Amino acid sequence: MRTRVVSAIVRLALAAVLLPFALDWRSPLLASVRPSALACLILVPCILIAAGILAVRRPAGRTLRALDAFALLLAVITLVSTAALELRFHLFRHAVLTADAAALEKIGRHLIVGYGDLDEVHALIRRRAIAGVFISAPNVRGLSAADVKAQIEAMQAIRRDQHLPPLWIATDQEGGDISRLSPPLPRPPRIADILAGHADRAEGIAAVRQSAREQGRALVDLGVNLNFAPVVDVDHGLTNPGDWFTHIHQRAISSDPEIVTAAAGAYCDGLREAGVHCTLKHFPGLGRVFADTHRSGASLDVSPSELEQTDWVPFRALMGQPDAFTMLGHVTLTAIERAHPVSFSQPAVAKLLRGDWHYGGILVTDDFGMGAVYRSRDGIAEAAAAAINAGVDFVLVSFDTDQFYAVMHGLLAAERDGRLQPEALRQSDERLGRVAGSLAPESVPSSGR
Repeated sequence: MRTRVVSAIVRLALAAVLLPFALDWRSPLLASVRPSALACLILVPCILIAAGILAVRRPAGRTLRALDAFALLLAVITLVSTAALELRFHLFRHAVLTADAAALEKIGRHLIVGYGDLDEVHALIRRRAIAGVFISAPNVRGLSAADVKAQIEAMQAIRRDQHLPPLWIATDQEGGDISRLSPPLPRPPRIADILAGHADRAEGIAAVRQSAREQGRALVDLGVNLNFAPVVDVDHGLTNPGDWFTHIHQRAISSDPEIVTAAAGAYCDGLREAGVHCTLKHFPGLGRVFADTHRSGASLDVSPSELEQTDWVPFRALMGQPDAFTMLGHVTLTAIERAHPVSFSQPAVAKLLRGDWHYGGILVTDDFGMGAVYRSRDGIAEAAAAAINAGVDFVLVSFDTDQFYAVMHGLLAAERDGRLQPEALRQSDERLGRVAGSLAPESVPSSGR
């Protein structure tokens, strides 16, 4: 009898441990282990269910029978939850890949996606379901520069055959640790380190521009035309042991907004001279933000008047640069709106940036697979619709490609239901059309609606 009690407790404990993962196993945080997680979440519950069925059929006292029944119930819930989420994903994926071609292209103009499988991203390009591809370290691991160049060229060849403008080929090549294409490219220095190597500020700024020019040439040679850099978040010296990924204190240029502005401007100039678009990130500034938006929501509880004097100085000065993109972070700017992060906030994007600041450039979100969006009350699909309606041009899904299907499925539904604002799409298409001309003037523009 004691052995049966221990067995029931062990089965109950295993099911209880697995259940939270089963309810959220398609979280982007589990993307890298998803195949093995799926196998575990199917195989182990099946074993527990089989053992549980045998246990409840055997004579036992009331307490033991209750333990056996509860362990069996948790195992069944775990298996059903896993299967339901997997079925939901495949239904979304099928719906997207078989969607009306015109509708898919109409929405796809506003999406940039990362990938883990070349065949998958080629299929999305052929379906005109995306406007850009994000390339990161796993995509180039073990490859030579020539290999990467050939892969990018194969993607662009599909677009040429479709008589569409080139894809946006984006990466994170900030310098230092955040250099997703190094190797095979040489690892560029951090902007802050370049400045630190020159006693004279003007010489340091000139060195930043030269470094960016060299970096841009290397990127262009691969076929990359968009760099998600520089970081213009002003350094406020914040460090958080629970910050797994953001580390703004380590990536920022300086604590002085004027130095950030000068160095970031020189960096963008250098990239532009080489033929690469820079990206100012992460508006409204993450230097004062303690929490890590990769994991959860975060707030910036600072008045706009104070931000205007500090964190927004680089943004205000540089967002008017030719061809510069601006990346929107997933932090909530509480003085403007408490309900949504800036990346899909109507007051922050439509009113502040597009309205008060008269910004007519390209706005791209940070990765929508981050916890601040994925775990928001809106969810990833509704957040994408809100972002586009607010005036965002590109929704980025860079880390977990599977989240693309949830985003696209939701956007297609929003378009069918009339929840995507035609005027917001029209204005965004105009902005994207202007900047696409800088990629390849000979490209044939996409057909209108």
